[in-house]
Amino acid sequence: MSIADKDLPVPVDLASAQALIEAVQLEAAARQLALRMPPPEPTTCCGRGCNGCVWEGWLAAVAYWRDEAALLLA
Repeated sequence: MSIADKDLPVPVDLASAQALIEAVQLEAAARQLALRMPPPEPTTCCGRGCNGCVWEGWLAAVAYWRDEAALLLA
């Protein structure tokens, strides 16, 4: 079963986002499809748990990238 046949998970943390990105990129490569690059991981987090942390924005961007990729893989 390909990724396009499954519901892609919502990334909730760094590990799940990295696993999602890797799985989607492998599926796209197997089908010889070009995807845009996933959003780069943040490098400016202060580690204080700020409201609106850069990681929250990154996870939202990864979810959007996942949705775009799912459309191409469908």
